[in-house]
Amino acid sequence: MWFFIILFIGTAFVFGFDMISREQNTEYILIRLTIYFVFYITVTWNIIKQVWQAKRVTKNVIMGLMSGYISLGFLAFFLFMSIELTNPGALSGPLLDTTDMALKSDGILYYSYITLLTIGYGEIVPTIPIAQKAAVLVGLIGQFYLVIITAVVVEKYIKHSSTKD
Repeated sequence: MWFFIILFIGTAFVFGFDMISREQNTEYILIRLTIYFVFYITVTWNIIKQVWQAKRVTKNVIMGLMSGYISLGFLAFFLFMSIELTNPGALSGPLLDTTDMALKSDGILYYSYITLLTIGYGEIVPTIPIAQKAAVLVGLIGQFYLVIITAVVVEKYIKHSSTKD
C-alpha cells in the first residue's frame, strides 16, 4: 500500500513540476521513464501472476496473456529509452537519425517490440555493450514468456477441456 502511495506522490510531483517548467531536459525524462518503468513492472507482474494462478482458462485469462506480452514491450521501451538517453547513440539506425525526441521514441518503441518478438529486421542496432546486453535480455524474456507462460495456459486449457467430456 505504501509503495503505491509513494509512487503516486512521486508521479504527481514530477509531472506537476514538468507541466509548470516545460523544460525537456534529460533528468526529468529519466525520472518520468523510471516512474513509468516501476508502474509497468508492477502491472506486468500482477498480470502474469493472475494468468499463472488462474485455475480455468477463460476469455479474461487469454486477454491477460496478451496484455502481459504488450506490457513487456513497454518495459523494453523504457529500458531502451533510458539507455539511449544516458548514452546517446547507443542505438543506431535510419529510424533514429533525428534530433526530434518524439520521432526517436517512436523508433525505439518499434525496436523494443521487434526485439521482444525476436524478429530483428536489423534497421536499428545496439552499438554499445549495455544496449547489446539489454537487447539479448529483452529477446530472452520474450521467448521465455511465450514458451513458459503460454504453455502453462495451454496446459490448463487442455486439462479443463478434457474434464468436461
